[in-house]
Amino acid sequence: MRQIVPARNLSRREVEHRFDLQQVYDEAFFSEAQLQPMELKQDDQMLLDRAKADFLYLAKDHLHEEIIKLVVLSPLLSAAGFYRQPFRPVAERQVELEFADDDPILRGRLDILVLNERLWVTVIEAKSSRFNVLEAIPQTLFYMLASPSQPSPLFGLATNGSDFLFLKLVQGEQPQYGFSRLFSLLNPGNDLYQVSTILQQLGQRVAVAV
Repeated sequence: MRQIVPARNLSRREVEHRFDLQQVYDEAFFSEAQLQPMELKQDDQMLLDRAKADFLYLAKDHLHEEIIKLVVLSPLLSAAGFYRQPFRPVAERQVELEFADDDPILRGRLDILVLNERLWVTVIEAKSSRFNVLEAIPQTLFYMLASPSQPSPLFGLATNGSDFLFLKLVQGEQPQYGFSRLFSLLNPGNDLYQVSTILQQLGQRVAVAV
């Protein structure tokens, strides 16, 4: 019987090796993560302010990732417009990849997948607040790489509830990926405004590309 390796056990180095994946450090590679002027609606600002305040209150104790999704991700996706057409959020989807006959099968369950027709818009991998956001990156890359090959880039968001990191993946003969800057609820102000704005801009870009 072939070995099954949970995606959550993969390191980023293992993902890079198995998929011949190359990290790009040039800031221009992920130009989509550069903020463009966009004014959030007052209702959305209030929603995100409440989400940050609730998180900071609850984060004084250890938080399970299901609580993180309720407190932070749900209002964030709502403010970004991902609960409305043309997007459809899907939760708890199993992803499985097979390589050579003697290689283990990679299997995992993603937390939230936002779809636009057959195009993946963003994968959101929630991790417990006790873990660094880096722990969510290998799984997020794995899920993005497991999607059908697309001519357009794929985008992901890795978060542990307090920190947020966008990922961009360009598929092809030599897959490449890059990061945005790190956003955090521990910063002054409310970085959820910027995260929501980038999500909206990515959603608009992908919707036009379909």
